[in-house]
Amino acid sequence: MKKAVLLLTFNLILFTLSAQEIALVKYKGGGDWYANPTALRNLITFCNNNIATKINPKPQDVEVGSTDIFQFPFLHMTGHGYVFFSDTDAENLRNYLISGGFLHIDDNYGMQPYITKELKKVFPDKELVELPSNHDIFNIVYKFPNGLPKIHEHDGKRPQAFGIYFEDRLVLLFTFESDLGDGWEDPEVHNDPADVREKALKMGANIVKYAFEH
Repeated sequence: MKKAVLLLTFNLILFTLSAQEIALVKYKGGGDWYANPTALRNLITFCNNNIATKINPKPQDVEVGSTDIFQFPFLHMTGHGYVFFSDTDAENLRNYLISGGFLHIDDNYGMQPYITKELKKVFPDKELVELPSNHDIFNIVYKFPNGLPKIHEHDGKRPQAFGIYFEDRLVLLFTFESDLGDGWEDPEVHNDPADVREKALKMGANIVKYAFEH
């Protein structure tokens, strides 16, 4: 018990020392964790220029099972398909999240069935719950009265934001059928209209601010 308390305390100190850092999660299973290579860089630039953050402009890559994740209060994860967490990965991610960390998972299309299964290894007793459109994350800086915006069309489904809570704190956000990361990419990658990219970046800024302040 004392060891667990010391670990949590140490992790909280790390979060405090690296209060504005973001990292991209590398995971096993063969999925393209590296999708949208320009996305995080552009989101960070937008946040630093528009919501007064001072995030390191060069996001790092971290293995989900590495203790390095504790250096970053905000983790981002994306991909199109397979995801696999070993027992060690799941335990490490759980410790990270209950210690004060935040994970945003953005389904780039095709990720949902795999990540849903793997998250049960992280929190066997918890379910992903849909966030209502009046949740703070949709209103903390920029207003999204209808909730998560639609950025890219895939199956004609509505965009949904799901969360996992630990002791009343939102520790994980899963964005589905929105594809925010595509909207964060360099303009020439997907040729999205400026207003679509702006919506994606503003929603991303909301997520970042919410994560840093909660």
